[in-house]
Amino acid sequence: MPGFDHELKVRFSESARLMWEELMATGTYEWQSDFARKYVGQGRAEGREEGREEGQLLAKHDALLRLLEWRGISVSEDERSQINACDDLAQLDRWFDRATTAASTAELFD
Repeated sequence: MPGFDHELKVRFSESARLMWEELMATGTYEWQSDFARKYVGQGRAEGREEGREEGQLLAKHDALLRLLEWRGISVSEDERSQINACDDLAQLDRWFDRATTAASTAELFD
């Protein structure tokens, strides 16, 4: 519907259009149709799951770097970048386990 968007702009006053855009941007609009509620809910659930995974990664990056710091093991910028770039939770767990006894970061990445 190429003309639909244009027709809406013509029909709404500027203040009404701005109010509508603000309402839609705040996330407070309640979708009315079952179809919309289903897919909006599905998107929110997927977003929450992505957020949880990202939070787990950030927590593991932080924990590993803090453990190395606490143990007095020097971490270069390249090694810090390698740790922070890792998105494999199992690999981060292996590195963390190795960091509990490693004498240097070289022992982590073997």
